[in-house]
Parts: sequence; C-alpha cells; structure tokens
Amino acid sequence: MKFIKKIFIGFCLGAGSILPGISSGVICVIFGIYEKLINSILYFFKSPINSIKFLLPLAIGGFIGFFSLGNVLNYLINLYPLQLNSIFMGLILGCLPSLFKEANKKEQFNIKNLLFFFASSFLAIVLILLESNFSSMLYSDNFSNVFLIFSGILMSIGIIVPGVSSTLILMLLGIYNSYLFAVSNLSLSFLLPFGFGVCVGCLVFMVLIKFLFKYFYTKTFYCIIGFTFGSIFVLFPVMNTLIDYVIFLLCIVLGFLISSSFQN
Repeated sequence: MKFIKKIFIGFCLGAGSILPGISSGVICVIFGIYEKLINSILYFFKSPINSIKFLLPLAIGGFIGFFSLGNVLNYLINLYPLQLNSIFMGLILGCLPSLFKEANKKEQFNIKNLLFFFASSFLAIVLILLESNFSSMLYSDNFSNVFLIFSGILMSIGIIVPGVSSTLILMLLGIYNSYLFAVSNLSLSFLLPFGFGVCVGCLVFMVLIKFLFKYFYTKTFYCIIGFTFGSIFVLFPVMNTLIDYVIFLLCIVLGFLISSSFQN
C-alpha cells in the first residue's frame, strides 16, 4: 500500500510540474515528503537501499504523470478551473497545521519567526503577479544547448523551493511554450540539455536547503510555509453564483481532507 501511495505522489509531482503556477516543492510539502526527499537524494550513497525504496515509486509515478497526463491535467484545469483550483487550495491548507508543528519541533514558538512566514508569503504573491504578466510568451525553438542547460538550472529553483513556480521562471526566460511542445512531442534535442541543467540545479539547491535546515531549521521552515501559503493566491477561482461558492467550499474541504490524510 505504501508503494502505491508513493507512486500516486510521484504521479502528482510529474503531472503538476507542467502546470502554470504549481510548484513541485509545494506538492512535496502537501504530501509531507519534502525533507525526506531531499535527504534520500543527497545521502543516496550512504543508504542506497533505503533511498531506492523511497525514490523508486516516486520516480515511476513521476514519469507516468509527466509524460502521460501533464497536458491532460493542464486541459482539465482549464475546463474545470473552479473545482480543481479549489481542491488544490484545500490540499495546501490541509498541510499547514502539520507544517507549523514540524517547524517548531526544534525550538519553542517565537513570534519573530512569523516575520519569515509573512515575508516569504509576500514574495510568493509578487512572483505570482509577475507570472501573470509573462503568461503570453511565444513559442520559439532557437535555443542553444548552453541556454537550455542554464534554463534548466534556473527552473530547478522552482522545483526545490516550495511556492516558487518553475513555470514563472520559464516564462521569464521565454521558453515555457517550447517546454510544453518538447514534452508533448518528446523532443530530445530540447529535453536532454534542459534535463541535465535541471538535475545539476536540483543538486545544488538541495545542498543549499540542507545547509539551511541544519543551521537555520525553524526560520527556513517558516519561509517554506510562507511560500506554500502564498501559492494559494494563484489558484483562487472566479465565482459568480451561489452554486459556485458551494462548490468552492466543498472542494476545499475535499482537498483539505485528502492532504491531512497524507501527512506523516
């Protein structure tokens, strides 16, 4: 059952990585695997068997989600934005209580730490506003391998840091539509150098996050919670009728219950 659960989480990571505004880091936080995922990758050679047991089902699910249903999910969220966005909001809200508990496990609650929460929430909202201004980037295929590697490294920030949208980074670089085209058509000339950059960047930023966890655990966790909470605002749906508000509330409750059930 745990194996199937991890495949499902990996599936969500793979499918969600292609959606505008959705951070893979947030999805990891929602399902309570963020820190464990970083440790499993960074300490792979110290405990390879345990790391493989944890990472393999996530990789299988991620591969399936990324290459089979990423674009389908993107289509559905455009077709049913109210329902899916509301569920995503509920998923994020459902993970917040356990996150605050986790953040305070190494030291007593200090109201000053809330400054890190509010600052990172504000930054996440600013990034969301920037993304809305760059959402119309046009498709192009005139990118060098060096630029694609560099773009992959920058995109990894959105993968590792919860609440920072990797699609925003790609839009700012002007390659988001090219990225979608390459994924849907399995364009290896684009995906190989780009994927190499993502892998390099993920390792670099995971080491940085691990350093911050080691020396500034509580403050780092409050920043992560802030980024996670701030990402809610990109999902807020348009509601015009009483029925819309009822659906909105029901879907938030559904997402909240699903998220809560996945917390460790």
